[in-house]
Amino acid sequence: MRTIVVGSRQSALALTQTGHVIDDLKTISAREGFQFDFEVRKIVTKGDRILDVTLSKVGGKGLFVKEIEQALLSSEIDMAVHSMKDMPSELPEGLINGAVPRRVDARDCLISRNGASLDELPQGAKVGTSSLRRASQLRAYRPDLVLEPVRGNIDSRLRKLETEGFEAIILAAAGLHRMGWQDRITSYLPADISLPAVGQGALGIECRADDEELLALLRLYNDRATELTVAAERRFLSVLNGGCQVPIGAFAVWAQGEDSHFPSGENIIQLTGMVGEPEGGLILKETLTGTDPIALGSAVAERLIAKGAEQILAQVRG
Repeated sequence: MRTIVVGSRQSALALTQTGHVIDDLKTISAREGFQFDFEVRKIVTKGDRILDVTLSKVGGKGLFVKEIEQALLSSEIDMAVHSMKDMPSELPEGLINGAVPRRVDARDCLISRNGASLDELPQGAKVGTSSLRRASQLRAYRPDLVLEPVRGNIDSRLRKLETEGFEAIILAAAGLHRMGWQDRITSYLPADISLPAVGQGALGIECRADDEELLALLRLYNDRATELTVAAERRFLSVLNGGCQVPIGAFAVWAQGEDSHFPSGENIIQLTGMVGEPEGGLILKETLTGTDPIALGSAVAERLIAKGAEQILAQVRG
């Protein structure tokens, strides 16, 4: 029996996600006759070590995966479970996303101290978020709010809500659901107020591209709908050359319904992309539908570039 060594960050969320994936893969292995066992190896990433600086100032995408990818390439580990929103749009040569499991709730959510929703927060309320994407959209919707950085794992950010004078903090709903802490959520933010990060709510199972034995198992774990919708979002991000350093969001869904442009029976993807000024003065959005996720992601990005997205991104990058 082969032991698959699974690399994971040390945070409670990362280990919980990894544990869920391993449980699912064990079930598939037993059902399909694979001879695999699994062992977790904890890896500290640069993003885990730097907690006193916002992500936009320390390198953005790749902060939470680089050391893990190095361990994959050197065969210290065989696979890794990532939050897809942490993954760069391009993977290193020799590595592949072997599976994208079914996505959970992709929305942002608000956790407030006194049970107030976003609309009910008092004028000038102090709200914690280290995401330029969230800050840009929140400032556009509620310019009176005072937005301040809050870094750390989910549990430490929830503690800071109580100890650092925040009226509320904004987090990804998916992490709270995976930890079983969904009862802490005060309200969910609709996508028209806070468009999620690329890949938010989805996981990526990364492995070596030549590990056919493991890939055969991972293919059975892949969720095709999630794979294609996330691929559209990631293509959008790639064309814009974006990361955590710039306010970019995207969310794709299956758009089942009547559309005269497409043959009946085809799966249609609807993708919304946004680029915003950090202070929320200008938010550019575009929504298109298509059947090819790569072409769709490119098309939405090109539409936003035509509207002036590149000028915004150039200003943000300095």
